[in-house]
Amino acid sequence: MSLDKLMEKFLEQSMEAEDNFYRLEEQRLQAEDKRREEEHSRELQMLQMLGQIFNGISTPSPAPQQYSKSSKAILQLYVEQTDILRSFSLGTARMDSVIPLVRKTIPPLTSKKHKGQDGRIGIIGGCQEYTGAPFFAAISALKVGADLSHVFCTKDAAPVIKSYSPELIVHPVLDGPNAVEEIEKWLPRLHSLVVGPGLGREEMLLKNAKEIIERAKLRGIPIIIDADGLWLVAKEPSVIQGYQRGILTPNFMEFTRLYEAMHHEPLDSTDHKRSAQQLSIAMGHLTLVLKGEEDIITDGKNMLTCSQEGSGRRCGGQGDLLSGSLDSCAHWAFSSSPDATKGMNPSLVAAFGATSLTRQCNRQAFHKHSRSTTTSDMIQEISSAFKKLFES
Repeated sequence: MSLDKLMEKFLEQSMEAEDNFYRLEEQRLQAEDKRREEEHSRELQMLQMLGQIFNGISTPSPAPQQYSKSSKAILQLYVEQTDILRSFSLGTARMDSVIPLVRKTIPPLTSKKHKGQDGRIGIIGGCQEYTGAPFFAAISALKVGADLSHVFCTKDAAPVIKSYSPELIVHPVLDGPNAVEEIEKWLPRLHSLVVGPGLGREEMLLKNAKEIIERAKLRGIPIIIDADGLWLVAKEPSVIQGYQRGILTPNFMEFTRLYEAMHHEPLDSTDHKRSAQQLSIAMGHLTLVLKGEEDIITDGKNMLTCSQEGSGRRCGGQGDLLSGSLDSCAHWAFSSSPDATKGMNPSLVAAFGATSLTRQCNRQAFHKHSRSTTTSDMIQEISSAFKKLFES
């Protein structure tokens, strides 16, 4: 078969796979709508039954009233369902109170500080095929307010990433013979890491990334894992499992891969919140940011839902803006006093701040560029979006 025929067949298969994905996603959304309607109906029925029970309690009776086993069962079921609903609506109920916590973690700008004090950020990723992702993550960290942004990439990727911006410090070491040792020398100077943007899936690069994660954990550095870093975690969950300063930021497909790797069973796509909570618990209460129509943030114990208005535009690179801004926010949150976050897990506060910011950037960029919106347009909105959310 000729090369042209092979390419044509490959493109047909790719288009078919994409069509299948969107068809399944539409079915999932329909199932989710149906589930919500059924859940609402059940809740109304329980409220009606509970009202009848309480009405019986409040009615005077000359003799002690005995309640049937069925009434007690209904009451118990209602209490259990209410607890579940309360835990899943925690984010929505407390959303307005989380933004002030994010604000309290943001370091004030003052002339008394020195360069690097507000954040020295590291990005592990960037290979011959993927140079945009590490750039987007690194420049977003700077735009949010970090002072220095390092990119540790392969030798081939370095000149390209350097050409995008003189603001970044680019190290062409990720595919070198002493990659881990070369990067480890920088770890004492870094406040947080993002692992995955543009990393690729070459075995050697994944192996180096794994070892870098292990050594960063020993130093207690916050680690955000995204993109191909999540591919590594799906293969070897123990690399980050149980590390309380680790944050995973999967999209739905990456989340599905992680869930099935941990639970060895198909994902129930009708209840994202419950599934996210289950995965977080299985990962040792690691903070998880499930990106989607609404961003679900959970550490298995608490849950926040970020529904900040964005847009329908989903261009490549938005996740890199999120991971880069989260890198800065994580450093600030973990450096803040417990009073600043009111005892809330700093990872949750940081993740909520970063997801809110990304959505606001998307909204503002879309308002200007509509269908033509790209991640570069969104990055240009970071300054005004940050000010609107956290400094107004």
